[in-house]
Amino acid sequence: MSTDPVPNPHATADEVAAALHDRKLANVLYHDWEAGSYDEKWSISYDERCITYAADRFRYAAGEGGWPYEHALELGCGTGFFLLNLMQAGVAKRGSVTDLSPGMVQTALRNAQGLGLDVDGRVADAETIPYPDATFDLVVGHAVLHHIPDVELALREVLRVLKPGGRFVFAGEPTTVGDFYARRLGALTWKAATTITRLPVLAGWRRPQEELDESSRAAALEAVVDIHTFDPAELEETARRAGAGDARVVTEEFTAAMLGWPVRTFEAAVPPGKLGMGWAMFAYRSWQRLSWLDQNVLSRVVPRGWFYNALVTGTRSR
Repeated sequence: MSTDPVPNPHATADEVAAALHDRKLANVLYHDWEAGSYDEKWSISYDERCITYAADRFRYAAGEGGWPYEHALELGCGTGFFLLNLMQAGVAKRGSVTDLSPGMVQTALRNAQGLGLDVDGRVADAETIPYPDATFDLVVGHAVLHHIPDVELALREVLRVLKPGGRFVFAGEPTTVGDFYARRLGALTWKAATTITRLPVLAGWRRPQEELDESSRAAALEAVVDIHTFDPAELEETARRAGAGDARVVTEEFTAAMLGWPVRTFEAAVPPGKLGMGWAMFAYRSWQRLSWLDQNVLSRVVPRGWFYNALVTGTRSR
């Protein structure tokens, strides 16, 4: 790690201005900015709740065959949410994490160390993965493909570093229709929450203005780093063109996303800890119930492209 770039959590105005025209720089600045608070912002944990969530996403996309994988790579690791929880679930024995953001790699390695997991990490571009051919048994990612300018090139790189017969699983990718309604629900929630908390009686529910201003600046960069949304059939075809065998896309979260985005946005708009454990359990159990409805009932009648999350998997041919 000594040769990797160092985190830059406090970008200057000039750097932010430059990033508006450079998507990769925007990804670095935005994710360095978010690294210290990302787990809190997205309710990420490394306990049974998120272990089960990560394992269920993996199982839904790829089943349980091949567990445990000997060595897994997470591309665009963020704070390590997907790989570290998959390792705790028994999906992989050893891990490597990569991200364009030095701050995220640093945070992921710190989380791995705290969990006692065998994980190394590097700052890396997904379009030029810095590992030799046939290094990994598994490559995973969560909410990363939509940040990568050339998704097909990145998938070719993924297949290159996979061993013959190795598998990739990418989850948490926004569909085009899902992104349309989720972003609008989030924007309406943010506007409502930050407006109503201006009332004196609700002043205790309002974050300090400087924190709200910083969130708004981060949101401006977020609009740059979120490059793609996906049509499920087109994403499958992209994986096939990259050379993947058995490529397929499944989707999830319809009503669950319509709840989840306003909930997460509201949580980000109020002071940390203000809502308490009762709120957290209400939100989580409501999301579970709606996810069950989506998977067991609505998936039979609602087109897969209307669901929010796309998950893509495939293998490297032997």
